[in-house]
Amino acid sequence: MIMPNFMRKPGKALFSLALLASCCTLVTALANAAEESPAVEPAPSTGTPVAAAPALPAANPGTLPLPLDEVRIFAQVLNQVRNAYVEEIDDKTLLENAIKGMLAGIDPHSQYLAADDYESLQESTTGEFGGLGVEVGIEDGFIKIIAPMDDSPAARAGIQAGDLIIQLDDTPARDVTLGDTSDLLRGEPGTSITLTIMREGVSEPLEITVTREIIKARSIRYRAIEPGFGYIRIGQFAADTATEVVDALAKLQAESTPLRGLVLDLRNNPGGVLQAAVGVVDAFITDGLVVYTEGRVPNADMRYQATPDDPSQGVPLVVLINGGSASASEIVAGALQDHQRGIIMGTQSFGKGSVQSVLPLTNDRAIKLTTSLYYTPNGRSIQAKGITPDIIIDRGQVTKIPDSAIAYREADLSRHLETGTAGEKPATEAAPAITTPAATADEVLVEDYQLNEAMNLLKGLSIMQRKN
Repeated sequence: MIMPNFMRKPGKALFSLALLASCCTLVTALANAAEESPAVEPAPSTGTPVAAAPALPAANPGTLPLPLDEVRIFAQVLNQVRNAYVEEIDDKTLLENAIKGMLAGIDPHSQYLAADDYESLQESTTGEFGGLGVEVGIEDGFIKIIAPMDDSPAARAGIQAGDLIIQLDDTPARDVTLGDTSDLLRGEPGTSITLTIMREGVSEPLEITVTREIIKARSIRYRAIEPGFGYIRIGQFAADTATEVVDALAKLQAESTPLRGLVLDLRNNPGGVLQAAVGVVDAFITDGLVVYTEGRVPNADMRYQATPDDPSQGVPLVVLINGGSASASEIVAGALQDHQRGIIMGTQSFGKGSVQSVLPLTNDRAIKLTTSLYYTPNGRSIQAKGITPDIIIDRGQVTKIPDSAIAYREADLSRHLETGTAGEKPATEAAPAITTPAATADEVLVEDYQLNEAMNLLKGLSIMQRKN
């Protein structure tokens, strides 16, 4: 009979058995801590619809036994690392790393929140912090840029949605977890970090140095692109986003009477607060389901309904999305598409259709755990699929060419007929043409092809409505 190593020496045997018992106790303690923690509404992280912590089912060892073989292996690995690793590591660090690895191995969005991480989660939407201004995830061991925030250091440095970070300064991306990534990207304002990235269509890695700044959560921007046509850009979904959208609608309607069309820009919007996304949809529809979630525990199943108010007053709507539109922005686009309330234009969205709940473990530690998936009103799951636009418009660059090829027109010809001659029927008054101020037209056409196409569509809809 071959005895396992931990049974060959009495001293090690006693230690290993004690360690195994401690591991079992640790697993049970973690489960109990999550079970007994009160449901809270934490400050959500950008890009992650965060729900109140659902009530977890009571532990039932009879139906959920611990896999003792795996726990034994875990104890052996822990013992080997403690004794043989080149440098001494305290048990607290080893166990915290084990927890981080367990959550990182589940999905890209579940995460262990130590004290600093928990504070950073709250800062991301409720305060200010020093950083680059990017929403990131993990893909194939690399750090993927979901979207840079509007007017952030990352956006100004040229970081784009879809970029893969393969190195942060001298640290390879494969050596860090999602939680560690946040620590590396954030820092004191004025300090810099060099990101080595791979970009689709570019054969060689790019090195981009970004200087950290104070990141201020900025939810929306809006303006009248031209008389009768408004533009609302939602950069991320924060707690007050829905209220800000309603206020913006009221101001745009006061400036343009009537408001004949609106562009809702969700491009490169990494998401945010689930309830804010529901409120934005509710500003454009008057009844029906907005979104629903389904999970393993009963409290994870939620349904959100629209209210009868219509702050948008039925204005024709085009919604712009792209590959950087994720999570809460996909909830908005999917709901408006299912209700046929607006025309979705742009490119395929990111495809994050999961909801994370923050489950407290202690006063300053928690886990962010994926607890449910969300579905559009028609029952579509967005997870790993995204929203397909009604009209696919890729980014493009257009050069405006003045119409100067024709030297003469009818009016330049000698003996041309003048209007109002005898026998001519009086012309009916034509509808006023929809024109664009030259400066704005150049700006939209040259700098933002997708927005230009959205405006053209709205103008066409406005003309058809007038003719009907």
